[in-house]
Amino acid sequence: MKKSSKETEESAGLVTRRGLVLAGLQLGFMTVLGLRMRQMQVEEAENYRLLAEENRINMRLIPPSRGIIYDRTGVPIATNTQNYRIVIVREDVPDVDETIAKLRRLVPLDEDELEKSLREMYRRSPFVPVTLADRLSWEDVAEVAVNAPALPGVTPDVGLSREYPLGADFAHIVGYVGPVSDYDLSKLQNPDPLLQIPKFQIGKIGVETKLEAQLRGQAGTKRIEVNAAGRVMRELGREEYTPGTDLQLTIDHGLQNFAQARLAEESAGAVVMDIETGDLVAMASSPSFDPDLFVRGISTTNYRLLTENKYRPLFNKAVQGLYPPGSTFKMMTGLAALRHNVIGPGETVWCPGHMNFGGRRFHCWKRGGHGWVDLNTAITESCDVYFYEAANRTGIDRLATLCHEFGLGERFDLPVSAIREGIVPSTKWKAQARGEQWFPGETLNTAIGQGDVLTSPLQLAVMTARIASGKAISPRLIKSVNGIESPIEEAAPLNISASHLRLVQQAMYNVSNGRRGTARRSRIVTEGMEMAGKTGTSQVRNITAAERARGVVSNEQLPWERRDHGLFVAYAPFDKPKYAISMIVEHGGGGSSAAAPPARDILLYALYGGVPPLDAYPDDQRERIKTMLSELPIRPRQEPSKTPSRA
Repeated sequence: MKKSSKETEESAGLVTRRGLVLAGLQLGFMTVLGLRMRQMQVEEAENYRLLAEENRINMRLIPPSRGIIYDRTGVPIATNTQNYRIVIVREDVPDVDETIAKLRRLVPLDEDELEKSLREMYRRSPFVPVTLADRLSWEDVAEVAVNAPALPGVTPDVGLSREYPLGADFAHIVGYVGPVSDYDLSKLQNPDPLLQIPKFQIGKIGVETKLEAQLRGQAGTKRIEVNAAGRVMRELGREEYTPGTDLQLTIDHGLQNFAQARLAEESAGAVVMDIETGDLVAMASSPSFDPDLFVRGISTTNYRLLTENKYRPLFNKAVQGLYPPGSTFKMMTGLAALRHNVIGPGETVWCPGHMNFGGRRFHCWKRGGHGWVDLNTAITESCDVYFYEAANRTGIDRLATLCHEFGLGERFDLPVSAIREGIVPSTKWKAQARGEQWFPGETLNTAIGQGDVLTSPLQLAVMTARIASGKAISPRLIKSVNGIESPIEEAAPLNISASHLRLVQQAMYNVSNGRRGTARRSRIVTEGMEMAGKTGTSQVRNITAAERARGVVSNEQLPWERRDHGLFVAYAPFDKPKYAISMIVEHGGGGSSAAAPPARDILLYALYGGVPPLDAYPDDQRERIKTMLSELPIRPRQEPSKTPSRA
């Protein structure tokens, strides 16, 4: 049906109104959209730039927990403890001085540490957290948390810190950790990114530094969203760290503590070695120091007290100290002469108290001489003239070769700082070291452990263990790694006649047990535990002919620094050797008086597994020994806290 013109006009008007309404709505929408876009792009551009355009996903490191170090029985000697601390973020603090003043009223703040922290805070970016105080009590941290509204930018935190529960006993062996320094970083070609973390701690000496890579572990990571200013917005995910390797040492904490306590009044070093396995069960260096002082950075005052101490507590005398071995070297001279058949097992040498050689008189310690002596008597009574003659017939190079076979002049591969190889002189050594030829008279000085020969207590312990066993036993310090036992290598037999070795062993037995033995006063009387040993005294000053003529000045009349060193080496039991020991007492005087008594006590502790019983000592010494033992600052043996294993 055909519409009228009126109906057509009404329909067209309706469409036009609808179109206008729709167009108006579209225009309004576009206007609002345009205005919103203008607001977002112009007025709120900075906010959205931070939220969208400039936001980045960063990876942050999660420091791993450091590996625990245990003694041979499973007692922890280096652990990690919770460390409550207070950190500050500078950009969140309206007034740093006012905030610090408020904090002082709540928790104790060390002035030196606070000054260092504030310097660190202003040196770093304002959003980096800096530690103001650490090792706080839970009560202190709770106090700060309660007062958080009044301390903007200050936050309580908790982390891990290294601790050495047995204190000074293991300071020279385990060492200590400290903050990474620029010097530490300069020694590394590709430093671990962990080392860039402020106040991250690494090993500085001892096992802590030698096995740093294993103990440190591997960092974890966390994915975080940060804005353009570097501020953390949120955490998106994480991968946990791999903790450091747990290590178990061969050292026995009880024996180590006893050795340190027994040497507490001396400047001394001692090494005890298991003859069957090569395990180092004690390595004492006295005096020692508290390694915890170094963990956060030692104060100038405390450091000066250590460095100015004439007994050198920071110096590891057990492996770093080099000393003329004195008469403890005479077994080497005797074995070298026997090996090359330049002197017979029962052959005697006349000792009138000196030997004239090359226009010079070489003296025996006994001014009137020993008369006719064979090897056994020469070692038992420590006759110098016998060994002058034996070395002169042997020659320095053949003597040096045997010394190396017994561990002298060798640097053993142990994870301890500053191990030194010492000196076993020879014609080649002197030509290389000094560009000079060797003179026969120097061989005579070497024969009695003087002249150029220098050894460490560690080397003398190895020498003694090899004499006792006839095997090339090597020392070891790591018993297990993450609970997995380290293999013990079978020691090869030494290239030495068993009969010659028995002669020397018997002579060492007589040193400690014979009627004229130089260490008879320090013998062990328990049947089946008798000790074989050798005393030694090494001069640290020249004795002139004039002084000999009027009488040599005794050690007691000399200043401490000019007195002779006292040495002693031994093993026990004689019939079935278990432990070998070496001892050096710096400027202690004679080896029989200064070094043999503490060495016997330490050896007895090793044999008995605890404080030795009085019946192991001669009758006339027991009351004195009882008093001495009761006064020693001995720590009770501890029970293992857990099995040293994650395997």
